[in-house]
Amino acid sequence: MKKTWLLSIIALALSTACVVVPAGRRGEVVVPFLPPLVVLGAEPYYFHGGFYYHYSNNNWYYSKSRSGPWTDLPRDHYPKEVRHKGREQREERGRGRDRREEDRGHDYRR
Repeated sequence: MKKTWLLSIIALALSTACVVVPAGRRGEVVVPFLPPLVVLGAEPYYFHGGFYYHYSNNNWYYSKSRSGPWTDLPRDHYPKEVRHKGREQREERGRGRDRREEDRGHDYRR
């Protein structure tokens, strides 16, 4: 009987050592890394891994809700590249207009 009690106490003590503690400090949220390429639409918001991300002045912020509160995203979580939908098309249209204006100054008649 004494052996059974002793083994139960030892087993109970050892089982508490198997508890997994989440990464980060107590109460700290572990936010996932952003993918290497982020493409933003008309608004500077991005949703990934259950979090909302906000891009402003080359800085990233994250929140569980789109309305905030916003927290600074650690720099090692930043994406390598940020693109904006539609911006390339606007730039291409602008370049085309510049080329046409340059062409007007040239006389192609021979």
